[in-house]
Amino acid sequence: MKNLILQYLGFLNTPALWLDATDFGITQIELNHKVLSFNTALEPKIRLGKLVERFVSFQLTHDKSCTILTENIQIQDGKLTLGELDCLLKQNNQPVHLEIVYKFYLYDNTIGTSEIDHWIGPNRKDSLNQKISKLKAKQLPLLYHNLTIPVLEKLDLQVEEIQQRVCFKAQLFVPWKNQNKTFKSINNSCIKGFYIKQNEIEQFADCQFHLPKKLDWLMDVLTEASWISFKEFMTQLHPIIALKRSPLCWIKKPNSETQKCFIVWWE
Repeated sequence: MKNLILQYLGFLNTPALWLDATDFGITQIELNHKVLSFNTALEPKIRLGKLVERFVSFQLTHDKSCTILTENIQIQDGKLTLGELDCLLKQNNQPVHLEIVYKFYLYDNTIGTSEIDHWIGPNRKDSLNQKISKLKAKQLPLLYHNLTIPVLEKLDLQVEEIQQRVCFKAQLFVPWKNQNKTFKSINNSCIKGFYIKQNEIEQFADCQFHLPKKLDWLMDVLTEASWISFKEFMTQLHPIIALKRSPLCWIKKPNSETQKCFIVWWE
């Protein structure tokens, strides 16, 4: 339960990836009510994305300006699932379709040509550009699909009255040797650490490490974590890298300063 609360607080401490809708053409929802404890039962073995959805739902439930109408609405064409609407709610009596996103992105300027192009997933399987495109081309337009209309009618909603919003949060990581860079297109408060490649890790041989579980990636670094030596860390790291996975780790320097860091398998 303690870890769940710390995961929730880490989620609360993660800012929106952008603040001005003109940057991405999508408006972030404003969630001003922050309950600092989480006490909702969750299904076992929940995935990180679903956990974040439950955190957002918890926030909305405790916000007097919001009323959740329905969540996780699957739009079906016979046996084929066209997609899912994360949440339909009313905020200050205004109907809202809300999509929820929480991502970890690394800045790699060898990918693409623009600043937005350069933000990629730790394993290079996804990117910020791809996610924005999916939101605009598939997830948000699903509201206007003919097969969504019966869902809206049951809720006494008219599609033309519904505003679309996202809760898009992210933790961003910059190259170890370029940690002072600032960015124009994103909220720089989202930068939570750096990343290094395998051939750079020897620079941290005098540090201690912790490999958090995937759900604990949400958390802020805990000073009382179970720290291990560089040698032991390398023993745990090699099998992960061999699978072409880039783990998030916490690093504690000899002066006790702590940071979040991805170690990437790619060169």
